[in-house]
Amino acid sequence: MATEMKENLLDWLRDAHAMEEQAEKMLTATAERLQHYPELRARIEQHVEETRQQALRVRQCIERLGGDTSAIKDITGKMMAMAQGLSGMFVSDEVVKASLASYAFEHMEIASYKALIAAAETCGDTETKRLCEQSLAEEEAMADWLAAHLPATVRQFLLRDEAPNTTAKH
Repeated sequence: MATEMKENLLDWLRDAHAMEEQAEKMLTATAERLQHYPELRARIEQHVEETRQQALRVRQCIERLGGDTSAIKDITGKMMAMAQGLSGMFVSDEVVKASLASYAFEHMEIASYKALIAAAETCGDTETKRLCEQSLAEEEAMADWLAAHLPATVRQFLLRDEAPNTTAKH
């Protein structure tokens, strides 16, 4: 593998690792606050476990290529997730906004894994390609689930919001 290509692949894998660290923190914070949306909470908790495995896969790729993760990128991602989590505390429709943000984030992850797969394939790194394809399938499944369940989440929020003595926010 050419040195420049390998460095680009490593850099993008570091970005993906930071992205997964951010996703784990963001999803965990969201799931912890979801009190009245058990199906959404359960699917997010399942995806948190998938996300941990994705971060592990990416770390394995980085280490196999002789690199290490970027502490700065990982910390920055976690700080961004924390800020997003805190912002949810100040809106009255947190569950809807969190669903929208999660859906958008899933698509960023999908795009990232597609880029990594193309890079790994070009570099002849079949193991990185295989592991990224596994993560891509999980991200696509989560995005599809969120898209399919968004209308029901919105309806449930609106009905709870109209009912007296109930909390719809989360």
